[in-house]
Amino acid sequence: MRELTALELDRQDYVDNQIYSLIVALAPDKTLVPWNIEMIGAIRHDLRTWIVDELGLCDEQAFYPYVSQ
Repeated sequence: MRELTALELDRQDYVDNQIYSLIVALAPDKTLVPWNIEMIGAIRHDLRTWIVDELGLCDEQAFYPYVSQ
């Protein structure tokens, strides 16, 4: 089975970290927000819907690379 490349892993990290940074920036009074990949994944899903499906800015692999089963 193919594994993600370093570049693809970097893209995943970038997307997840940007989502987390946005959550922290929007939290009232800079409240401590724990890292929660389930929360980040839910937001990533909604962002993917808009960026890939609604706006057509890129394909799914370019937005958040993955290996198909």
